[in-house]
Amino acid sequence: MPGMGNSLRAAALLAFVVLSILVSLLIGSLQQFGSRMSYVSNATLAGHERESAALRGALIHRLNERRKEIIPLLLATGDDDYDTDDDDDESGLAGQRRLSSQRDLDSTSDSSLWNEIAHGSRKAHMDELDCDSLVDMRAVEVLGSGYTKLVVKVNLAGGQNVALKLVNEKGIDMGKCVEDFKDPQGCRELVSYKLKKEIVLLQRLRHPNVIRVKCSNLILEQGDPLQMIQLLQSPWEDRFRVCLDLVRLLHFLSQSPLGSVALLDFQPRQFVTVSGMLKLTDLDDASAEKTPCRTDADCSLQFPHRNFTVPCSNRGVCESLSEKRNIYNAYRYFFTYLLPHQAPPGLTHLVDDIMNSTGEDRRHLAFKHILLLYKSGLHLDNLPPSIIRGKSMGTSGNVDYRCWPSYSQQGCVLSVHSAREAAYICNSHSQCNSFTLSGQKTWTGRLLASFRSNFTHLVADGTSEVYVKNTKAGPETSTV
Repeated sequence: MPGMGNSLRAAALLAFVVLSILVSLLIGSLQQFGSRMSYVSNATLAGHERESAALRGALIHRLNERRKEIIPLLLATGDDDYDTDDDDDESGLAGQRRLSSQRDLDSTSDSSLWNEIAHGSRKAHMDELDCDSLVDMRAVEVLGSGYTKLVVKVNLAGGQNVALKLVNEKGIDMGKCVEDFKDPQGCRELVSYKLKKEIVLLQRLRHPNVIRVKCSNLILEQGDPLQMIQLLQSPWEDRFRVCLDLVRLLHFLSQSPLGSVALLDFQPRQFVTVSGMLKLTDLDDASAEKTPCRTDADCSLQFPHRNFTVPCSNRGVCESLSEKRNIYNAYRYFFTYLLPHQAPPGLTHLVDDIMNSTGEDRRHLAFKHILLLYKSGLHLDNLPPSIIRGKSMGTSGNVDYRCWPSYSQQGCVLSVHSAREAAYICNSHSQCNSFTLSGQKTWTGRLLASFRSNFTHLVADGTSEVYVKNTKAGPETSTV
């Protein structure tokens, strides 16, 4: 009975999801492992028991190392409190020692802070969003899986769809750990630290272009995977929005509460769109660590087609290395494909400046300038004049034609600043006989214009304006 089989599988998945939520991702089982080890005496163990104890000890060491990766993220303020007046700063040794001492947290304060996260005010802060609705959630489908995590689409009691991240029990990370340590429970804890790190990063890196966490169990707002092929076929305005969102995000990451953050696994698959807005959704490979150095040669980045070197500061860290890495990856994965193609003629010189200034600090201001010109229509000052004839009517019996890229696959629908720009576009299309402005707008506030080759008659609708080509005009003036 396939229906019953599907129900049982769905019930099993739901039980697994609920169980995973009830287990707090921020409370480790380190104390359990530690208590186990306290009863183990090497003197009384023999053979496989001694080997098992050695493996358990190695696993506990790995668990402690993972925990120490997360604690600094909770302590970080984003400020560089380094004293640059030390005599031995010439080689950067003092800076390296200070960087090292910051990482070597006192064990007592480390344990206290971890307990605070699990039981005290930190946990209360992280649970500020109500998670009660998770009790009645329903697993819908698996959205994706990777080495470490499984992403499941779930439906909450109120009908809202969200994404739930879980440890991928069948993933490569889990399989390799069990093979090495022979301890599924301990390996589940070890692998889950990537999710715990994401929780902390999502709480510390709050920004409109970072996916929003619903509660402390890594329940996220659901987004649509970024489809680059589909995006390449979309209007320039939507492609520009993706690039603009990415620049805003990278500008924030360069001066975040954690300091400068590098996205070590920078790929389009790390992003989703929510209502058209680009959002970073995978942060487990983000790093706020500063790279120590002695000379500039220690501060190099190597990419397939280009290498970069940034200065080694007198504090013994590589200056702006994270920003350089992020922005160049943005160029090679996003800007190169999305930004120049079919840019409005009045903006192409500004787009070219951006493409030729890889890594320059002024890129954020350059994007804002382009957005201002595009929304205001100031880039259209050199358009030739057109005589516009319009009526506040709709049309019926339309004969549409297709253009590319269009907001509609069945016709030619483009964004325009005004009827004047629409008239210019209509005159440049040999098939165009008329166009309609319906009042619909894009994310920039520009109007959507529908271009057609003909229509049978006008219809009073009170919401649209129809513009028809004036065929009586002389050859010296393009008219609509």
